[in-house]
Amino acid sequence: MTELERLLHAYDQHRAAGRACALASVVDVAGSAYRRPGARMLVTDEGQLTGAISGGCLEGDARRRARRTIRQGRPALVTYDSTDPDDDLQFGAALGCQGIVQILLEPLDFTDPDNPLELLRRWAEATAHNPAVVATVFAGVGPEEEVQVGQRLLLLANGRVESTLPATAAFRASLLTDARAALASGRPATRHYPAGSGAVRVSLEILRPPVRLTVYGAGNDVQPLVRLAAGLGWRVTVVDGRPAQVQPGCFPEAHAVRVLPLEKVAEQPYDGSFALLLTHNYYYDLAVLRHLLPDATTPYIGLLGPRKKYERLLQDLVKETPDAAAQLHSRLHSPIGLNLGGETPEEIALSIVAEIQAVLTGRPAGFLRDSPHPIHPTLHADAPLVPEGRVEAVCEL
Repeated sequence: MTELERLLHAYDQHRAAGRACALASVVDVAGSAYRRPGARMLVTDEGQLTGAISGGCLEGDARRRARRTIRQGRPALVTYDSTDPDDDLQFGAALGCQGIVQILLEPLDFTDPDNPLELLRRWAEATAHNPAVVATVFAGVGPEEEVQVGQRLLLLANGRVESTLPATAAFRASLLTDARAALASGRPATRHYPAGSGAVRVSLEILRPPVRLTVYGAGNDVQPLVRLAAGLGWRVTVVDGRPAQVQPGCFPEAHAVRVLPLEKVAEQPYDGSFALLLTHNYYYDLAVLRHLLPDATTPYIGLLGPRKKYERLLQDLVKETPDAAAQLHSRLHSPIGLNLGGETPEEIALSIVAEIQAVLTGRPAGFLRDSPHPIHPTLHADAPLVPEGRVEAVCEL
């Protein structure tokens, strides 16, 4: 399951049992923090938690405050500031991250079809293969203002917009422009917009669909890879031409397990999946490469085996398609995986999944200690998280 799926599953269970809930969402970060905007945690009135908003240092305090929002029936914005180590220890958070994290706590109305989780559910169910942007108003709103904390705008990849913001909100057009820019760039952001007598602060979060991974091959060495990828919330499909090998019981974590005879490979529809060729069968690998060659929607093709194997495959492909090398250059990874020194199936699976993650994020993989850049890009293009001085620990709304 993805993190969102786990939250929705727990939400449905609590709703059926009549347990009141609040949602804690990371909406803004400055400096270093364990989780980024979009991390969420569901809290029941009894204190049961699903999800995480930090590495464990914020959950206890956030749970206490979330239960308070359930009782009070109104949202609260909590700011955890660990930029001063002495204050951090005195406050009791012991973050050690040297950053500022803002958490929006919202009581959930089960009868509201537009509450935060229901809004996210509609994206997940209707457009699960496409990214989207959800913009959340989280601060800067007075009690008499037209716009309220917790109101949202959801922009889907097809251009459709759902919103709980009032249609008359003065900054709505600017927000929509920024949401389209965030969707196009794939980068989250925090923005400030004039509203009423002040300025509202809005978190622009990128909703990313689960990674789809098609694994060609159903050998024993595929099992740890499927477990690891599925544990990350990826949608894994295992296919093989040998019916005896394609046993769903061997891949319980896979989204689908199918028999795909060699002669049927060319009929496989393109779906933008990442592809792994782990068949240990030269002719099956050749058929898959021949099929994927013109498919520009496949961003990654990983081929198991030595370089000599790929060189031979490429020679056979070039006989039919002279520019095959150019078509595969940026997409094909062979030998597959990061250079982690893996030997066992589990270690090799780790190197493969890590390489896919690096490709997904456009990172060079190497050691973080050797990078001169911050781990995460800044979210603020128009104003810092704390415009003037140090923030207060909690801001009740």
